[in-house]
Amino acid sequence: MPVLFSLLEHLPALAVGAALGFFGGMFGIGGGIIAIPMFVIGYGMDQPLAQGTALVMMVPNLLVGWWRYSQRHPVPVGRALAIGALAAATTWFTARFANALDPLTLKAIFAVFLLVLAIHMLARRRAQGTEPALKVAPRFIPLVGLLGGSCMGLLGVGGGLVATPLLSGIFGLRQTVAQAFALALVAPSSVIALIAYANAQRVDWALGLPMAASGLFTVSAGVAFAHRLPEKKMRTAFAWMVLLTAIWLLVSPLLLR
Repeated sequence: MPVLFSLLEHLPALAVGAALGFFGGMFGIGGGIIAIPMFVIGYGMDQPLAQGTALVMMVPNLLVGWWRYSQRHPVPVGRALAIGALAAATTWFTARFANALDPLTLKAIFAVFLLVLAIHMLARRRAQGTEPALKVAPRFIPLVGLLGGSCMGLLGVGGGLVATPLLSGIFGLRQTVAQAFALALVAPSSVIALIAYANAQRVDWALGLPMAASGLFTVSAGVAFAHRLPEKKMRTAFAWMVLLTAIWLLVSPLLLR
């Protein structure tokens, strides 16, 4: 009976973990943008603990997603390592200072940035072809890791949300290729962020591990679904996901009061 009660207690987390694994694989993100407010609202966690616990789920989802996307879109190893290294280093330094900063202010700034980015993406969706013209030389792609790593370190989320539109819009990469590069950025950054939060005792392993386990079963399905969607539909879906994320980040502080 204790095992049954424990399973029922974690059933919502298992269901959410499976859903976030699918959408994380589809969009090349970890799903923490949904898991973090769920931990705050549903489990009464403070913001740093919620971010650290969400990373337990995000790390395996991102690593599996990275592996699956790399199978379909092998990215240049040098650039992938460079963007991952820059992002990981930036994540490590920013995560160390995250607990000393005002999380509400950070989230508001990040939300406004995402809101503007999503509106811009949706406004241009009809003008974009299936093969966007290259705008910036690919050798500068690793620099995206600086911004993505900063988001991961400060908020525990957002690296892929920032990197993917930059890679597709500025560097002219196809949506799925951009998500493959974004995962090369976010996957190692999430590991660094998890280590930093764990060292600060800001992780609930008993809750995060079941979510991680259920998400592993659905990541591959999300990646496969993403590659079945036409390029324009995939870009539009990603833009709407970013827009809804921005709105949620802006209204969630009001709901938590």
